[in-house]
Amino acid sequence: MQSKRSLLYHCCGSLFALSAVLLGAFGAHALKETLLAHDSVATWETAVRYQMWHALALLILPHCLQSQGIRRATGICFIVGIVLFSGSLYGLALDGPKWLGPITPLGGISFLCGWSLLLFSSFKSASA
Repeated sequence: MQSKRSLLYHCCGSLFALSAVLLGAFGAHALKETLLAHDSVATWETAVRYQMWHALALLILPHCLQSQGIRRATGICFIVGIVLFSGSLYGLALDGPKWLGPITPLGGISFLCGWSLLLFSSFKSASA
């Protein structure tokens, strides 16, 4: 039986992966003219790509970490990163408010923290 935290990561990962595919298709078709007009196609694609990679990371996270504390912190970092990084880029690509710009790096820092925790966990496991 999966733990509640593992189930949360599975649900978030699945939802973020599903929405990445939907947003990718939406951007390529329904928003194509809007994104081209704002020269924002690359921004939209970056948001989708980072969202998908981190959604997949959330899906495998429960299977690759023994430490529940590090797993929880890593999962939170990836979820926050997706919301802040990809979310702000989606907004900017659609000519949203400029205050979204400074939010993007906060999401990137959250991603970096999550990956750093995984690296730390690897070294910790290797030394045990």
